[in-house]
Amino acid sequence: MISERNIFPVLRDMRYFEKILNSQHEIVVFLETRVSQLKDLVNFAHQHNKKVFVHADLVKGLKADEYGIEYLVRNVKADGIISTRGNAISFVKKNNVIGILRLFALDSHALDNNLKMCKKVQPDYIEVLPGILPGILTEVHEKTGVPVIAGGLIRSEQDVLYALENGAKAVSTSNPELWQL
Repeated sequence: MISERNIFPVLRDMRYFEKILNSQHEIVVFLETRVSQLKDLVNFAHQHNKKVFVHADLVKGLKADEYGIEYLVRNVKADGIISTRGNAISFVKKNNVIGILRLFALDSHALDNNLKMCKKVQPDYIEVLPGILPGILTEVHEKTGVPVIAGGLIRSEQDVLYALENGAKAVSTSNPELWQL
């Protein structure tokens, strides 16, 4: 689904919605949206031939439990769900929707626990934050066999290239200046 060396524009600010729709990117990520707007936003993006990944944990007004995830899958029709919760990713995968487990590489203990969850849940992709840790990107991919997306603290073209050269299949960024790389 995700082509090599891809950049995912991340919508955090509605001022950039039109820019995302008019971009050449096939996949877009909705972060920090409101549940009342989400279905319309996804429908509009689909009309512009975009695949939409929704970060379930950050949708305002939505609880990222089984019922909230079910709403995103069945009603909103998200093409992919991003979550830090293993049970959410398990539910998504049972419904044939792309599941992306968001992993925070805070320290060795957190990384080890997240890697165990990855092996149990078997997400389609793993988003590693911060995405500027090349050794961690490589390690996560090697230990899980799951393609990695680098996200978080991607601030420059050099950060994007570094992540892609060190094991990331894609980079997610809310910085509109980096969407055109």
